[in-house]
Amino acid sequence: MADTDINRLKIVLVEKKRTAKWLAGELGKDPATVSKWCTNKAQPAIETFRKIAETLDVDVKDLLCSTK
Repeated sequence: MADTDINRLKIVLVEKKRTAKWLAGELGKDPATVSKWCTNKAQPAIETFRKIAETLDVDVKDLLCSTK
C-alpha cells in the first residue's frame, strides 16, 4: 500500500501552472518538504492541506486521490 499515491498535489500544481518551489515560498516551507509531498514520499498535515487548497484556490478534495 506504500506505493499508493495519496495526494494529487503535483497534478494540481501543473493544472494551476505553479511550481513546488512557488508553493513552498507561499507556505513558508522548505522546498524539499514540498517536493516530498509532490512525489507522495511524505504527506502534509491535514491543516496544511487546507492552506494548500486556499493558496491554490481549489477545494481540499481536489488535492486528494479518490477512494471510490
